[in-house]
Amino acid sequence: MRRHVGAALALTLLTGLPACAQSPERPAALPAPVAQALQRAQIPDNALSALVVPVDPRAADRIRHRAETEVNPASVMKLVTTYAAIDLLGPDFTWTTRFYTDGRVHQGALRGNLYVRGDGDPKLVIERLQEAFAALQARGVQVIVGDMVLDHSAFELPPRDPGEFDGEALRPYNAAPDALLVNFKSVILRFTPDDGQARVSSEPPLQGLTIDTTVPLARGACGDWRGALRARFDQADRIRFEGRYPAACGERTWPVAYQDPGSYAARAFEGVWRASGGILTGQVRAGLTPPGVQLLHEARSLPLLDIITDVNQWSNNVMAQQVFLTLGRLPPLAMDAVTQGRPGPAAAPARTGRFERSREVMRQWWVRTFGVKVAPPVVDNGSGLSRTERLTPEALANLLRHAAAHPKGEQFVQSLSVAGITGTAARIGQRPDSAARGNAWLKTGTLRDVTGIAGYVNALDGQRYIVIGFVNHPNAGAARPALDALVEWTAALRP
Repeated sequence: MRRHVGAALALTLLTGLPACAQSPERPAALPAPVAQALQRAQIPDNALSALVVPVDPRAADRIRHRAETEVNPASVMKLVTTYAAIDLLGPDFTWTTRFYTDGRVHQGALRGNLYVRGDGDPKLVIERLQEAFAALQARGVQVIVGDMVLDHSAFELPPRDPGEFDGEALRPYNAAPDALLVNFKSVILRFTPDDGQARVSSEPPLQGLTIDTTVPLARGACGDWRGALRARFDQADRIRFEGRYPAACGERTWPVAYQDPGSYAARAFEGVWRASGGILTGQVRAGLTPPGVQLLHEARSLPLLDIITDVNQWSNNVMAQQVFLTLGRLPPLAMDAVTQGRPGPAAAPARTGRFERSREVMRQWWVRTFGVKVAPPVVDNGSGLSRTERLTPEALANLLRHAAAHPKGEQFVQSLSVAGITGTAARIGQRPDSAARGNAWLKTGTLRDVTGIAGYVNALDGQRYIVIGFVNHPNAGAARPALDALVEWTAALRP
């Protein structure tokens, strides 16, 4: 990472300065490398919306091409969700999964029900569930003489078909949010060739789920090895393989969304509890936490900053939706305190999370933060996994400029993937002479007919620039080189 001194100086000049506005100087036309890449992809110039402006609003804009055109941003929309979360919740905000009982603990047994109340933790992975169970067992809960009751009521969500968006119900990116989201509702299948067959292992342990433990090996190239397995996911309690696994593939893993997502949490909680040595005499079921119960344990999430780093660097859709729904849980007075400029994070969420509440919180926050002259984005679920979400490059540039001046702005910047190094932008800046490598903090986005990129670039002229580019076109998948060229061109700017 270089040229931080110049970038830091630019950041110190920002507080109190206006949002993006047209520079008196006429911005340059599309750079030749960008225009040529679009031509090779058979994409017209008018399918691209692009903006390259300095973080310091007193310096001249560089590119302004259809910047006020409303576009589908794909996963770049996560920048809006994660920055609103930093501003409204604070980077140290955490979610808390609570374990209660209506009984008592005596001689290694909990005589009563164990209630698990979800709070919307975006990353309640199996390792953290194991830690929570270990803490309960350390308190003497070895046997539960009763039921394990899972309380999902912090979020109120409509029924959803996991394949509704694109027909790919088993893709982990289509996992639905949940107040008690466990391990992203996914199963990791591992295939290891061994003595004429592939051994199959899986994680996490899901109670009642049987998975074929071996698959015959096949000769030939690896190719479409998933298709060659002819996997069957049509039964909630079994995963079968009717094909073969190519020996040439070596060891491979296959993350799949569990075919019956509604039962995933119950199966995972029971499976992990039993695998940890716990005993359960009753069943695992959904239900509400009654009043008057005793708190046994609190499992705190990773801090928000760690969560949004996962969201922005790896474009995790369900984690973004968990954050978005959490914003809708904010009590109105707490949101007012933050958006009117009073210090400190908002109070802990109190309301039930609903998408419509999150959209309203986002709209109010946007207007109070950027004013009525900057068109607010059209937000659906906050992740970009949507055909209806819309924003303009101009609006996004205002957000990125505001974020750069925020007291926690550099933490937001560092949550982005770094060109040539981390996350989804690691593919950019791979040339030996790349000026962008290690000097561009970016969020990428891709849907069918959409590709986009946005973030910050430190250039050779000592300035930090905001770079935004979107292509909405049937050939958008071929437009990545054009957006990569936009980043490289910006990084190479000289005085």
